[in-house]
Amino acid sequence: MSSADLEVHGPNLRLRIPREADARRLFELASDPEVTRFFSWGPYEREEDAAAWLASLPARRDSGEALELAIVDREDWVIGIIAVLEVSMRDRRSVVGVWLGQAYWGTGAGAEAEALLAHLVFGPLRMERLAAWVDVRNVRSQRSFEKLGYVREGVLRGWHRHDDERRDLVAFAVLREDFESSPMAAVPAVVHGEPPAAFVCPPRPG
Repeated sequence: MSSADLEVHGPNLRLRIPREADARRLFELASDPEVTRFFSWGPYEREEDAAAWLASLPARRDSGEALELAIVDREDWVIGIIAVLEVSMRDRRSVVGVWLGQAYWGTGAGAEAEALLAHLVFGPLRMERLAAWVDVRNVRSQRSFEKLGYVREGVLRGWHRHDDERRDLVAFAVLREDFESSPMAAVPAVVHGEPPAAFVCPPRPG
């Protein structure tokens, strides 16, 4: 199996590689300004914006820049995107990025998607730390990460630019040992397929 077959299956959701055919659905979700309010991109103005992003993904996966996965329900209906970003193979760490269509906020979908990604990161990818950067004004997202077992580590001043404005971010992280005792570890997850080699840390000595 190739990395294009990579999937993570959970109780209600599945993470899979995005497809060209997802462009219309992604446009529908990310054309909502509330969805992209705290991001450096969007909202999408045309379906072509989503199509262009989808076309960029194979190169981003091959280079190790980003491993983006569609969050889909049991009917393969896309409800959002989650990603492994800012990978350091030497330090065995990465950053999670995630967004959901507004209709799925508060439904538990975000928590399940985060848990599935954590199983991938601390399982086949062999990483030791997963961080998250959250806008200081995004209180809802901060609470979500705390409930999942992430540790609040402080504020990164002027860390992110959005519409040429400097924004402060709250730094969260979960270490492997944190994950193992977190609510995320209790979510059943099965990984199918092979992750892209650029994201897989080498086996630990011994």
